[in-house]
Parts: sequence; structure tokens; C-alpha cells
Amino acid sequence: MGAGTRDQAARDAVTVEIGFAVATGLLLAGALFLAAASPALFGVLDRAWEGAWLRGAGLVAGAGFAVRVVGVLRRFGATRQVAGDGHAVSGRP
Repeated sequence: MGAGTRDQAARDAVTVEIGFAVATGLLLAGALFLAAASPALFGVLDRAWEGAWLRGAGLVAGAGFAVRVVGVLRRFGATRQVAGDGHAVSGRP
């Protein structure tokens, strides 16, 4: 196995980790939006408050997405180690 294969494996690992971060971030954002917007969606709120409530739910969902993606990618970056030959390898603690 040459160095080119190892470099490709490292790039593939980063790509998979980004995909995982975005996918789980989207799931979390959807769950947060549904939870936060449920009073407006089920008619519990006064009509005057529905728009503001839905915007607030969108902000909560967006913040949850950002926190999840940044957290996953930071954790991935922290677990990457440098092997003895100077190539980056990934590993979980």
C-alpha cells in the first residue's frame, strides 16, 4: 500500500465525517424545529404569535444544526493523530 492510497483514505475519511456531521445535523435540526414549532403547528398559539414562533423555531433549529456539525468536526479533528511517518491517520479514543 503506497502513500497515495493512504492519502486517499484520509481524504475519504474526512468526506465521510463531513457527510455524517451534516446528516446528523439535519436530523437534529428537524427534531428541534418540530419540538419548538409544535405549539404553532397545532394551533395552541394565537394567530398573531404564530409567525414569530415559527421564526424562533427556525433559529433554534439552525443553531442546533450548527452546534452539531461543529461539534462532530471538532471531535474528528481532535482524534486525528500523526503516525510515525508523518501521515495523518484517524482513530477514535
